[in-house]
Amino acid sequence: MKRGVLLKYLTENNCIVYREGANHTIIKNSHTNSCTVLPRHAEIGDILANEICKQLNIPKIKK
Repeated sequence: MKRGVLLKYLTENNCIVYREGANHTIIKNSHTNSCTVLPRHAEIGDILANEICKQLNIPKIKK
């Protein structure tokens, strides 16, 4: 999936961009205070996208 689509899904589920790194974006869930990293690749694999959602305690992305 495209990085922008995943980022939009995360922000719709109460996640914010905590800070921008050189190679990754740090994403934080504002409700549970859990953090994870989002790589700066154009394409994010489905398994990695679901793992990011799991780390942020939000529902998995449905296609």
